[in-house]
Amino acid sequence: MRLWPRSTQLERQLTKMRKDWDRRGRENARHFVANGQQEWTDEEFFASGESSVWHEVLSDSGNVCQGKDPKTMRVLEIGCGAGRMTRALAKAFGEVHAVDVSGEMVERTRLALRDMPNAHVYQNNGMDLRVVPELGFDFAFSVIVFQHIPSHEVIRSYVREVARLLRPGALFKFQTCGMPNADADPFDTWVGASFSLEMARSLAAENGFECRHHLGEGTQFFWLWYFKNAK
Repeated sequence: MRLWPRSTQLERQLTKMRKDWDRRGRENARHFVANGQQEWTDEEFFASGESSVWHEVLSDSGNVCQGKDPKTMRVLEIGCGAGRMTRALAKAFGEVHAVDVSGEMVERTRLALRDMPNAHVYQNNGMDLRVVPELGFDFAFSVIVFQHIPSHEVIRSYVREVARLLRPGALFKFQTCGMPNADADPFDTWVGASFSLEMARSLAAENGFECRHHLGEGTQFFWLWYFKNAK
């Protein structure tokens, strides 16, 4: 894989993403991951992850599993935060690999997964997946993550990287910000870069995906179903 020099602005964005999410992790990791409550018990926090995995992944098993037994599937998660979804994914699927830009968040996820040998978590550089073993993944997932990435370049990089790691025909299901925000601060790591449906379809095609479904166009929670083209 060829590595291109990164711009000064991109380096600053990646550094700020890591620092901001480390700070949020220290202040109140669970609240910044799931804003519905200021304080979460272990039971409440991980139960919310199981509910999300049911509604956003398992209830969509036709697209996600495509006839496979979930226990035979290897899953990739981008932006694991404090492990809310990661732990639930590891209960449902055979193997899970997850990344996060924040070392603080990664440590919390590792703690949450200490009794789950089928789950693995890595701190990455905030834009690629070189830390993840090239094992061939059956499904990739990201929720409430790209909405906080202020760079189109970073999101495009993640899509390229997922395409590299997914098996042909597999699904990358994720959210991005669909609300127009042309005046957004490029260093605000809470409000992410916005994608229109046209941009989302173009991004898919550029990276060997078919954008087969979408939901929430023009909203903060713009869901996209990218299926990797069969070779």
